[in-house]
Amino acid sequence: MVVPGAGEHPLQYNYTFWYSRRTPGRPASTQSYEQNIKQIGSFASVEQFWRFYSHMIRPGDLTGHSDFHLFKEGIKPMWEDDANKMGGKWIIRLRKGLASRCWENLILAMLGEQFMVGEEICGAVVSVRFQEDIISIWNKTASDQATTARIRDTLRRVLNLPPNTIMEYKTHTDSIKAWEDFHGLVNASGGR
Repeated sequence: MVVPGAGEHPLQYNYTFWYSRRTPGRPASTQSYEQNIKQIGSFASVEQFWRFYSHMIRPGDLTGHSDFHLFKEGIKPMWEDDANKMGGKWIIRLRKGLASRCWENLILAMLGEQFMVGEEICGAVVSVRFQEDIISIWNKTASDQATTARIRDTLRRVLNLPPNTIMEYKTHTDSIKAWEDFHGLVNASGGR
């Protein structure tokens, strides 16, 4: 477990950056998804965050089918993780050119505890795709509608989204089912 250095400004939670990239069109399984996701590093203070972030490529400069994940330390960015499996995520589809700004605003709001929902936030993901980019924030308890509404409203505010922006909430259970239906699977492994 990482700790803040002397004189550094500790965050309320420790976080870990992850990265994944896959070739579109290639079928993915839980095992290949888990093998494909790479841990970049963990941090416990504002200064440690900036040491990572200042050297990372911005999402808008990524190519192909790439994802950055920022999750609380100890939570894997996978539907099946114990912290995630009863939760869900708010999803916003972005036109090209907006991902870098939105990602930065989202993760700074998350690290700065602007969502005001206690331990409910698990992490955030930015997904770079060919036609659009997708940003999402994951929470622990999909059934808590008051909390998911607060997350939605805060997300809209910190990203300065126009009122007509389409935001979709999807439970991880529904994501797993949709993935299995799409891939014609009958098992409950919840892969990608």
